[in-house]
Amino acid sequence: MAFEGLSDKLQNVFKKLKGKGVLTENDINEAMREVKLALLEADVNFKVVKEFVDAVKEKSLGKDVLESLTPAQQVIKIVNEELVALMGGANSKLTFSPRGFTVYLMVGLQGTGKTTTCGKLANYLKKNGKRPMLAACDIYRPAAIDQLEVVGKSVDVPVFTMRESREPEKIALAAMKEAEKKGNDVLIVDTAGRLQIDEALMEELVRIKQTVKPHEILLVVDALTGQDAVNVATGFNERLGIDGIIMTKLDGDSRGGAALSAKKVTGKPIKFIGVGEKTDALEPFHPERMASRILGMGDMLSLIEKAQENFDDAKAAELERKMKKNEFTLEDFLEQMGQIKNMGGIGKLLDMMPGMGGKNMKNVDLSDSEKEFSQMEAVILSMTKEERKDPSILNASRRKRIAAGSGQPVSRINTLIKRYEEARKMMKQFAGGPKHRRNSMFRGF
Repeated sequence: MAFEGLSDKLQNVFKKLKGKGVLTENDINEAMREVKLALLEADVNFKVVKEFVDAVKEKSLGKDVLESLTPAQQVIKIVNEELVALMGGANSKLTFSPRGFTVYLMVGLQGTGKTTTCGKLANYLKKNGKRPMLAACDIYRPAAIDQLEVVGKSVDVPVFTMRESREPEKIALAAMKEAEKKGNDVLIVDTAGRLQIDEALMEELVRIKQTVKPHEILLVVDALTGQDAVNVATGFNERLGIDGIIMTKLDGDSRGGAALSAKKVTGKPIKFIGVGEKTDALEPFHPERMASRILGMGDMLSLIEKAQENFDDAKAAELERKMKKNEFTLEDFLEQMGQIKNMGGIGKLLDMMPGMGGKNMKNVDLSDSEKEFSQMEAVILSMTKEERKDPSILNASRRKRIAAGSGQPVSRINTLIKRYEEARKMMKQFAGGPKHRRNSMFRGF
């Protein structure tokens, strides 16, 4: 989980404050010392930490806070507000060209996942009604063009290539003309990875910028590199003038210092975060939601959005009809499990729920939950269509056959049927109206 270490430490600080009831100036000073250490251990820029702690301390020592009925909650509120402000205040959305055709220039170091991110961004834009095209302008890395073509195919987005050309700016210009000609409204230009101190390669980016005049230049950085990512962002911004940052591998960074420092140090917002390897594992960066998760308050808005992405009105209406008529089958049960998988698995869902992140998940073996899903799926797929529709016909001999076909013991089949019956009873209770439909995928788990 991103920010896991920082989240645990901050929550411990606030737990101590809540236990005191009335807060003194010494209590605030001690708490801020611990907050400072927690932020530094999370690899947040030292100057950023100092300014952050000073701002929180000044507001926390105010009369309104110390004399309030819930001073600890007031301090937490202040920390939350300052975290949100530190990360940019509000979600910074992509901007599009008013003339109808937009070019995004993707830049960054080698190994940050830039080419993969190009595909993820294209996939995100497709879901939001755009018609993107990818342009292969990395002429240096072996198989870079091939990789972009594979990425493009995986998200069903066209890729423009000129394998014989050694001039990236000409490739980008030709791609722009081709995209406009074919009716695409967004061009995403993938460039070669380079160091911000490599003068020749940075000059190449400048030429591409001058040639295609991108609407936005997006820098892809690796969250795992910590403050090095912030230094890279500063260097690229000074030389090229970036418009936003896409931070990859944030799901694997338990510290999160780069995400907390980037906006303050560079003045440029984080627009997206990479949270996995799948093509849909690119999310808009919401400072207020991230602050909430850091403080253990969950992220219900993102959870709801994920549910809505995987929500099908027609299927939900059909499911409600089946529940009302008591026709909920094992096939429906399997489909509900599939919806949870599409939302990133039970681990990611729990991480967004209040009080479920960080140390609170230490004793929860999520691998067992995911494994159980796979086992149930194997069992259901080993049944005949008739058995899935009417599990009551599963006698001992049928269960032995299914066990052999799925590679699971008979006890696993018995457990599945028990879970299914529990889910069916619960879902029948909620089959009353539209307000319950959106949560259908969670029932029974």
